[in-house]
Amino acid sequence: MKLDKVMSISGKPGLYELKAQTRGGFVAESMLDGRKLTVNLRHNVSLLSEIAIYTYTEEIPLREVFQKIKEKENGGEAINHKESKAKLEEYFSEVLPEYDEDRVYASDIKKIVQWYNLLISKGYDDFSAPEKESADEEE
Repeated sequence: MKLDKVMSISGKPGLYELKAQTRGGFVAESMLDGRKLTVNLRHNVSLLSEIAIYTYTEEIPLREVFQKIKEKENGGEAINHKESKAKLEEYFSEVLPEYDEDRVYASDIKKIVQWYNLLISKGYDDFSAPEKESADEEE
């Protein structure tokens, strides 16, 4: 499973894996409980591969942030996303010291940690760049 097949759906908890496209949208499967859900074009959907985190100098793709968390935790789970705001911000500043504290909110950090732990618990731990991008860089 690649990050470009994993999405967050506004108003729905957890993450979803894209399973199939339909005429009016697509079918997604919840990574929390395995339920399938039909998503139409009215839903606000974000692919994890398209999300980036603000730093003071640039935007860092979410997969790179996940990779940094994985390296910090030696492939294990991160702290619980229900920790206090101060603990979450302290943890995130260890992972990504240059993150823009004015534009990355505690709720964003909470989601990132929650998503990372969900992906790790489901056996997904390959946060490397997509092969298509690495082939473009070589040329």
